[in-house]
Amino acid sequence: MKFLAGVGVLLAATVMLSGCSSDYVMATKDGRMILTSGKPNIDKDTGLVSYTDQSGNKMQINGDDISTMIER
Repeated sequence: MKFLAGVGVLLAATVMLSGCSSDYVMATKDGRMILTSGKPNIDKDTGLVSYTDQSGNKMQINGDDISTMIER
């Protein structure tokens, strides 16, 4: 019985944590819309924005090319 309770707690924690990662939409100055999986990271030194696209690929874009970034 304790095993089932432990599995239930782990399952609930997994569901709750999966809801914490928010997707973002970035609009570029040339009119493209980029959907990200998770929050993009902005490197202040280089000006590059790193993100993971919907397919799971790690990508980078110049921060100057982004006009808007909103949470979806």
